[in-house]
Amino acid sequence: MSTVTAVPLRPVKRSYLVYLWVGIALACIAAFALARQGDDFLTRNARRSGVVTTASGLQYQVLEPGKPGAAKPTDSDVALITYEGRLLNGTVFDKSQQPTPMPVAGVVPGFSEALKLMPKGSKYRVWIKPSLGYGADARGPIPANSTLVFDIDLLEFLPEAVVRQMQMQQSMMGRPQGAQQPGVPAGQ
Repeated sequence: MSTVTAVPLRPVKRSYLVYLWVGIALACIAAFALARQGDDFLTRNARRSGVVTTASGLQYQVLEPGKPGAAKPTDSDVALITYEGRLLNGTVFDKSQQPTPMPVAGVVPGFSEALKLMPKGSKYRVWIKPSLGYGADARGPIPANSTLVFDIDLLEFLPEAVVRQMQMQQSMMGRPQGAQQPGVPAGQ
């Protein structure tokens, strides 16, 4: 029979344990700081001259004020805009090539809120925090929990019903002569 000989562990210097715990604490602090980076940017950005923060946390800066007393779009409107969307690091993730119609209620909440603040003819730069953008969802080139930066130029807006009526008229004009209208029996 053999007996197992216990080999004692040599004691660890107290300074090594202190270094270990300090390293763990610094790693935790660094992780927290990286997670809060977008919020830190918005906090700093809110202090910049000309930047306005709304109750929801949307931030915007008026680059061109538009026409004095001009109307502003509502949720039931379609806005004709040009825009460029960027991440905080400057990466462009979307840009209109020509004036683009956007239903005001059909975009992320921060973009919709920004459009409703803008009078016709104005140009704004907006910063959309993640909760007003795509949140924890990654969308194509947009990482999860991203703060979005948009330059938006509001050219025009019309009620959605008017836009639909115009689209129907265009589609009817594009139909060849004698073509039957959908949903209407022949001869009527």
